[in-house]
Amino acid sequence: MSKPRPFLYIKSGCPWCVEAEDYLHQHGIAYGKADVRTDQVAFDEMKRLSGQTMAPTLRWDEEILADFGVEELDAFLRKRNVIK
Repeated sequence: MSKPRPFLYIKSGCPWCVEAEDYLHQHGIAYGKADVRTDQVAFDEMKRLSGQTMAPTLRWDEEILADFGVEELDAFLRKRNVIK
């Protein structure tokens, strides 16, 4: 069984979104993504799942990490044993 692939909701021009993508790239974590400024369906999904409208927001299985910085992303991934 393969590991679940995270999905990242971003907003173009958002510095926290760029940092989150850079972090995921640096750690070799493949992910899907959507820009919620240009994709209304993704925006509505992010809002429904997270209860808010801020980005970045990460969905991994049933877990949601909303409106986060790299430190919170690091802790989230360590908790899931994705990184050491």
